[in-house]
Amino acid sequence: MENKELEWISVGRVEDLPEGRVKTVTARTVSICLSHFDGKWAAMDNHCPHQGGPLGEGSIEKGVDGKCWIRCPWHGWDFDPLTGAPPGGHEDTGQDLYPVEVRDGELFVGLDAEAPHERTVTDVMAETMVNWGVKRVFGMVGHSNLGLADALRLQTEAGNIGYIGIRHEGVAAFAASAYGKLTGRPAACLTIAGPGATNLLTGLWDAKVDRAPILALTGQVQTQVFGPGAFQDIDLKSAFQAVSEFSQPVLSTSNHGELMSLACKTALTEKKVAHLIFPDDVQTMPSDKAASQPAGRMSGAVVKPSDEDLAAAAELIGKARRPIFIIGHGAWDSRAQIVSLAEKLGAPVMTTFKGKGLIADNHPNAGGVLGRSGTPIASWFMNEADLIIALGTSFSNHTGINPGKPIIQVDFERMQLGKFHPVTLPIWGEIGAFCAAIDALDCGNSGDDQIAELAQRWEMWRAEKASRMAEETSSGIHSFAIFDALSRVAPEDAIIAVDVGNNTYSFGRYFETKGQPVLMSGYLGSIGFGFPAGIGAWAATQDFKEFKGRKVISISGDGGFGQYPMDLTTAVKHNMDVTHILLHNGELGKISKEQRAGEWKVWETGLHNPSFAAFAKLCGAYGQKVTKSSDIEAALSKALAVDGPALVEFMTDAELV
Repeated sequence: MENKELEWISVGRVEDLPEGRVKTVTARTVSICLSHFDGKWAAMDNHCPHQGGPLGEGSIEKGVDGKCWIRCPWHGWDFDPLTGAPPGGHEDTGQDLYPVEVRDGELFVGLDAEAPHERTVTDVMAETMVNWGVKRVFGMVGHSNLGLADALRLQTEAGNIGYIGIRHEGVAAFAASAYGKLTGRPAACLTIAGPGATNLLTGLWDAKVDRAPILALTGQVQTQVFGPGAFQDIDLKSAFQAVSEFSQPVLSTSNHGELMSLACKTALTEKKVAHLIFPDDVQTMPSDKAASQPAGRMSGAVVKPSDEDLAAAAELIGKARRPIFIIGHGAWDSRAQIVSLAEKLGAPVMTTFKGKGLIADNHPNAGGVLGRSGTPIASWFMNEADLIIALGTSFSNHTGINPGKPIIQVDFERMQLGKFHPVTLPIWGEIGAFCAAIDALDCGNSGDDQIAELAQRWEMWRAEKASRMAEETSSGIHSFAIFDALSRVAPEDAIIAVDVGNNTYSFGRYFETKGQPVLMSGYLGSIGFGFPAGIGAWAATQDFKEFKGRKVISISGDGGFGQYPMDLTTAVKHNMDVTHILLHNGELGKISKEQRAGEWKVWETGLHNPSFAAFAKLCGAYGQKVTKSSDIEAALSKALAVDGPALVEFMTDAELV
């Protein structure tokens, strides 16, 4: 080919590479070994034919034959520094060469015109993800997922998918789990083989037990080295078996579009983890197959309760003088219908901690959170109730629903009905359909005036909360003061992600919602969830119109934030509008409390921390430290006004929760 048909690309200057040296350069996307030897320049394919080792990271060495060779840094294969020819003994004939020109001290390599992109297996699968409505990938690009990553790059550059590169794969899984809990739609996590994949497991378990849809896309070593213990080769199918509802390897013989469709459908319909394993060599195999489509694969989601169950429920409700509603996160999509029915029946509505925010605490029917993270209001009304209508709740021991009361339980998952103990009337069906049917019936309820009682109980509880400020000493801020102020200044449409620990108990007890959705690691209760969940929630504000423009607030203690602090730089990189509230007490306060309660010695719960506000500033975020209660509200307001990542560090007393 004549030089005029080549594209000449600058790869540096002559002074960049001394005589007798080699280096790796990139022209377009072509990796080239550039050598300077015996006063001449050469450019050759950078990939050693043995296992793809980078020749440009090797060196020019004299062999036993007295000749000089480029020696591959991985396994010592040799090549002539100017011709790319091997010394003999290898089945390969040598490296491909590219023409080199020196122009005014600048080095140019000539490449053929760039060939059109050849469609691959992972292109088919990435396109199928887009067809199923997957809008977001959290991940880390690495050596065993490069083909898949390039397919995702093409979809990202086309505007079909949003990608967030994280600093730790655990953050990717937690962010995707929170995204699924908030939107009901799966996001994907991208990792390499081995440790990258195993780092996902905690966040995937969080998604599994809280029934959040999620896709796990893990790289894998090449199929030719499966089994004997190659670098980063672990049995990923076995490792993910317990956490995933669907887990399959992507093989050369797979029906690739259909395989991705099954993964997406499983995540959506089962609200669980779907996992695909991508061997390195399969990712870039050419494919002329069409991407799969979701049309004709999904049915309507409404399961209506039976007429007999509805009639029985209406009879129980009609006879009750003090019915109450207890609603969990499973009632998220039906919260407006539940509140409307409760208003009609004059019944208090309490939530589980996972359901906090499903009804605003300033609503006349709101009874607050029930259980360990709850209020005396909710406990009092449960104790006085003569009928519990439990919707979308799983009867966690943290919630403490009294099994001795008459209970109507409604859930769309049949295995949740009476799971831990029998209930009076288990009803299988969608919660919204149940509420609509009961609302249409005349239950004849004329019970006690519980709404007036609710107002009195809220007045009593608010007075008690305010009195707790007298407990504050010079040891640190009372957590009540923080969440009382946050109740006033948090935007009504904010999305709130919380961690675990005393900070979370205090949030559940003291923060009064205006209907803001709350995301948490419910059944797994994993420390470190809060800030990554904020990242996931922010991504949802970019991907869905109903969340667009909403402020994200994440909350943790110093122990929780310390799990994944470096992903604050991820928030800065993407200018995420996330305000993080950090309660800094210098210890794992919940564990210290449990040690004391169990009459153990308090041991190894103290933490050595930096100034987190200063750390935030070093990362490029807004950071502020607060040491006095009088400064709380102003500090929160200022941080919430920041258009981007902000962190407010409150120095708190571990005893005041």
